[in-house]
Amino acid sequence: MATSYEDRVRELGLEIPDFSVDGYYGADTYGSMKPHHIVGNVLYLSGHTPDKSDGTVRYPGRLGANLTVEEGYEAARLTALNCLGGIRLALGSLDRVKGIIRSLCFVTSTMDFTEVHKVSSGATDLFVEVFGPEVGLGGRATIGVMSLAGGSCFENWVTVEILE
Repeated sequence: MATSYEDRVRELGLEIPDFSVDGYYGADTYGSMKPHHIVGNVLYLSGHTPDKSDGTVRYPGRLGANLTVEEGYEAARLTALNCLGGIRLALGSLDRVKGIIRSLCFVTSTMDFTEVHKVSSGATDLFVEVFGPEVGLGGRATIGVMSLAGGSCFENWVTVEILE
């Protein structure tokens, strides 16, 4: 690692929520869950959405109806920032990330909306910006769904390999 990922976040001017102060919004808003689980050197994040830390839903709606691909991309990017906050909560520092293993993305969309992959790139592009392509680009799947909790248009589950 030439530069620390925490330094890279500062260079990019990214604002990552601090869940150690505000708590993980998912459990407060969406029911019984913990923010993450670690098995060996693998971190499993619970679902993250573009919500603000107070639970306010950003970009509610459905792609192909009232949201554009560009708005969905921005929602996915905000979700990735929340995922980075979840990683930092779990590991104490982004510098403990060895690699993004996978992202499972859910996009609320109409039945005929077929550009879900373009929306998900908002999240995975941000991971690449922060960690670089070797560490930040993992496997990815995107599923179009009819609804997500709170009316959110995007949700992401991320699995992370941890430096030992």
